[in-house]
Parts: sequence; structure tokens; C-alpha cells
Amino acid sequence: MAKKSFFEKLLTIYGRNAVSEALEDESLMLHKLHLSISNRPSLQIDDMVKMATARGVPIAYHDKNRLSRISKNAKQDQGVALDIILSETEYAPEFFHKKESFRIIALDGIHNPQNLGMIIRSCAAGNIDAIILPIKKSAKISPLAIKASAGTLFRLPIIKTDNLLETLKEFQKNSAKVYTLSSSAAQDYKEMSYAPKSIFVLGNESEGVSKEIADMSNEALSIPMRRGVESLNVAVTASLLAFM
Repeated sequence: MAKKSFFEKLLTIYGRNAVSEALEDESLMLHKLHLSISNRPSLQIDDMVKMATARGVPIAYHDKNRLSRISKNAKQDQGVALDIILSETEYAPEFFHKKESFRIIALDGIHNPQNLGMIIRSCAAGNIDAIILPIKKSAKISPLAIKASAGTLFRLPIIKTDNLLETLKEFQKNSAKVYTLSSSAAQDYKEMSYAPKSIFVLGNESEGVSKEIADMSNEALSIPMRRGVESLNVAVTASLLAFM
């Protein structure tokens, strides 16, 4: 497998509060602070510049259009962006060759960034070793996700993938078992005997796990419901799995 470039391990966040919080977090490795030359004088931006300078983080100034291309969100970047070096970013082959056992949560079409952040928070606090996050057709690691994760987003390995289905198949070839969650499944998740290498797939907020992934999974699991409740929020489901 070709070695991943440095830039594939960069996460660019945007928004003044999110960037300020990241600059204050001494545990983060920072690459560059980006500011728009059209920003009006602001104490918050002055503080960002002071913190970046004190930490030796390069500062780049751009016109508004260039800044929006860096942030990829012109409507919400507020004229600031920050590159964070994701030391916890993993790639599937690197991960499963290093581990003899693991518990991973894979996200299949999770679109709400607040759900993503809450899932990451529960997984970081619980017994989950990593999260598989598709690059496309999925919520991005954004200021909303960072806020919802309550600062835990950078404490858990994130396995990025261009193709979730193929990544799960690669894990299966390396002795992992894939479990999907479904309200119609007969197997109670509490009564399952799990493999040493286990991956739990959580599906889209409204449609659940995609058919192609459900078809290739090793087992479908259900969380028994009472009083006519049909399903749980996907972040709540992640919490139950994280603390099994």
C-alpha cells in the first residue's frame, strides 16, 4: 500500500470559537492558521494570532475567496481556518495489522455532525478502539462535530475510507466479524458472543444500514425495545455498544 501523504493527515477546521479552542489545546499538533485579510479588527482574532505565534504555528493571510477554498465553508468560516495534524488518523491496513483484537464502530451514512460528535465522545469514553468514517456521503469533522464531541474527537483513532464496503471486506479477510444493527434482527445484542476482532456498523439516521453492507455482514443484531418504541438515536446506540 502506498504511504499516505502528510496532507492526508491534516484536518482543517473553521469558525472563530472552534479555532480558538483548538489553539488553546496544547495536546494538538497544529500546522497552520489561516486568516482572511478582510477580517475586521477583533480581540478574538488578536488572541488567535498571539496563541499561534507563541506556539510557533505559521500564520497565512488570504483574500476571502482563497480562505473559503481552504475552509470549504464560506458561509460559516468567519474568516478563519486552522490546519490540525491528526496523529490519530489511521488507515485500515495499518490498523488491523497492529492489533490482535479490537472493537470498532463503523459509520454508514451518518449525516448529522452533532450525531458524529456524540458518537465519537461515547466511543472515546467507552470500550471502542477506533471509528471507521467514510470520506464521502458522511458527516464531516466540523466545528459542530467537534463541539458535540466535547473535545474528545482527537483522542480516538479515526480510520478514513473512500469505500466503506471494501474496507469492511478487507477487515473480514483479516479475521474480523462485522455486525450490523437492525430492529428486525432476532439476535439480542446483549446475548451475542463476539469475535476478538469486532466491527459494529451504525446506519443512516433515517434509513439504517445500507443493503449492500447488511448483506455482507456476519450477523444482524437488535436492541430490544419496550412500550412500542421503534428505535434509538444512533448516538445512543453507539453509547450502548461502547459500554457493553
